[in-house]
Amino acid sequence: MRAGDGLPPLRIPITRTLVVAGAIASRDYQDVHHDPELARRRGSPDVFMNILTTNGLVGRYVTDCFGPCAVLRRVAIRLGAPNYPGDTMVLSGTVEEVDGDTATVKVVGDNGIGRHVTGTVTVTAPAEGVV
Repeated sequence: MRAGDGLPPLRIPITRTLVVAGAIASRDYQDVHHDPELARRRGSPDVFMNILTTNGLVGRYVTDCFGPCAVLRRVAIRLGAPNYPGDTMVLSGTVEEVDGDTATVKVVGDNGIGRHVTGTVTVTAPAEGVV
């Protein structure tokens, strides 16, 4: 893997189950992540994905690309457009820097209404583990 290399895109269907299960798994019980009626009362058209679920999906994306021996060293993300059930998020990435067996990857995730996530991931992986 070299600086400038692109990672293959990953399409993730945003289901109600994914949104709710991610919130429960991360112990985020805010109603906007599991109760559609309360989410609407708070001004959202539906429940939406929480940041911890997005963080996990970004990490999964990078480790899937770098192989089973990959170790995440740092994940820094910023959210934008919400991920609502019924949409699809497409993650894509570009290797920004490589230093030995450590790479810095810029990751973005877009959905039907815009850019959901922007981030930088630092990952260490042996060269033979890179897809």
